[in-house]
Amino acid sequence: MANLHQVQEAVLAAYHTGLIDEPEFILLYDLNRPTNPQFQYRDLEPFSLDLYNDDECNAYFRFKKDDLYTLRETLQIPEKVKCTNGYTADGMEALCILLSRFAYPCRYGDMVRTFARDVPQLCLINMHMTNLIYNQHRHLVESLDRPWLSCDCLTRYAAAVRAKGAALDNCWGFIDGTVRPICRPEELQKVVYNGHKRVHAVKYQSVIAANGLVAHLFGPIEGRRHDCFLLRESGLLPELERVSFDTDGNNLCIYGDPAYPLRAHLQGPFKGNNLTPEEKIYNQSMSSVRVAVEWVFGDIINFFKSTDFKKNQKVGLSPCGKLYIVSGLLTNAHTCLYGNSTSRFFELMPPTLVQYFRE
Repeated sequence: MANLHQVQEAVLAAYHTGLIDEPEFILLYDLNRPTNPQFQYRDLEPFSLDLYNDDECNAYFRFKKDDLYTLRETLQIPEKVKCTNGYTADGMEALCILLSRFAYPCRYGDMVRTFARDVPQLCLINMHMTNLIYNQHRHLVESLDRPWLSCDCLTRYAAAVRAKGAALDNCWGFIDGTVRPICRPEELQKVVYNGHKRVHAVKYQSVIAANGLVAHLFGPIEGRRHDCFLLRESGLLPELERVSFDTDGNNLCIYGDPAYPLRAHLQGPFKGNNLTPEEKIYNQSMSSVRVAVEWVFGDIINFFKSTDFKKNQKVGLSPCGKLYIVSGLLTNAHTCLYGNSTSRFFELMPPTLVQYFRE
């Protein structure tokens, strides 16, 4: 089936050969005029990462220049990327298109001059890369069966948390839910409305290890759901019961806010108004280290701000959950390369990029 540009060219050829007169030409040409804005991109220079320095790469793509090549290889992005409709792009260019789109809530039209590609091409390449990373690497945040979450590592994380003044000596990470606002949907508004935040939203549950990495990420779930519902649906407790032990076989735990139930591998603060001085000291000491989970939530939406632009988060039209999970994976990659506030606070080094994605 011919596209509108081809139809316009055919109409123009018919007019020049005398098959149609001028009124017919004007009518047919206007009827087949594209409704989307037409960007002049064919005369632009093709994208080349060699033209960018470290600071520009860090600003536009969130990674330094040399690290972008390492990231492409580690994510197993092929040399040539081919979309479902036949569009092709260099693997590095496709990765930069994805990172540029995720880094800030820009329009595809704003990216035309950078990549010398039309809007449909940019959109398809971006979605192809999102699907590629999601399908190949989402298992990294769906299971706790990772080498950097071994008994030895968890014991080391618990010791680092304890060294920062935590009352618990067996806590290796922290759990919390986050509410991500979305564009108000036309249907099922009550299902996604979060009464606490007073916004239409979807929710995610994250477990943050003391080394600054997102160890487990579950979602999206309707914004009206309670954190306990996310905990049950995620299947996290059976995972913890299977892997959360130190080298001597003793229970290790994660720590959450008062919304979560108390379990052997999931601890929380003392509840109520009539707390003893010892209970208040316990809550205060754990609260001072639990804030680390909020730092990582902030990293995700600060490094990849498009996930924080709710007008682009349209349930039913955009893959909101997939975009957030890919942002979480890219944030983990950023942490492996440069560390973050949480890893520096607990003085723990995250695994290397290759160790995280390949082992």
